[in-house]
Amino acid sequence: MATSQLTASSISARNLASFEGLRPSNLKFGSPVGVSLVSHRSFRGLVVKAATTVAPKYTSIKPLGDRVLVKIKTVEEKTGGGILLPTSAQTKPQGGEVVAVGEGKTIGKTKVGISVQTGAEVVYSKYAGTEVEFNGSKHLILKDDDIVGILETEDVKDLKPLNDRVLIKVAEVEEMTPGGLLLTEASKEKPSIGTVIAVGPGTLDEEGNKKPLSISEGSTVLYSKYAGNDFKGKDGSEYIALRASDVIAILS
Repeated sequence: MATSQLTASSISARNLASFEGLRPSNLKFGSPVGVSLVSHRSFRGLVVKAATTVAPKYTSIKPLGDRVLVKIKTVEEKTGGGILLPTSAQTKPQGGEVVAVGEGKTIGKTKVGISVQTGAEVVYSKYAGTEVEFNGSKHLILKDDDIVGILETEDVKDLKPLNDRVLIKVAEVEEMTPGGLLLTEASKEKPSIGTVIAVGPGTLDEEGNKKPLSISEGSTVLYSKYAGNDFKGKDGSEYIALRASDVIAILS
């Protein structure tokens, strides 16, 4: 059997998402009860997780509490020009369709329902949830709070943020230095400034009531450099969805 070696020098923080996405979903781990447990193997801090495979005798999955079951969107195997992508170059999906929801949770004396309904197309946090293989498809069981927003169209600029999330259109990267030198793609610094496109309904207080966010649409903001989920819109613009707490200043 062919093996591959992972070295510390071949792994960077930016590439960790792609390694997180290398889940050997084609491997089936037999188990007397029909369900194989999640496998964790550690390679100097790198964790490779295999999806739990649910045996065919089970016909449904019912999330409990404030959890949601999402059918993961299929990874694109080809570029727009029809070029077949190797597994290492395929972007790990961060979205899918809600197929089942839990009953919600109780905060104080208030019963709080799930913020999404079955059939909704959603975007979720990069490393959230537990992956399961069910009915021949990959699914994710995650908490309602890990859902970033609802995607009502195929363009991320129309994302409807949930809870305390905000959607920001990232400012364009400077093409030249103040001295007039043209910057290469590798030397362009990722901006941490952008314009707020949409805001979520807010957080829940101790009584389970919604507390509106202090950030409004149209504001130019400065945000934490490594926060949130990055997306590219159909118009080529960069967007980021993050928690309001990751916005550190409003610029004017």
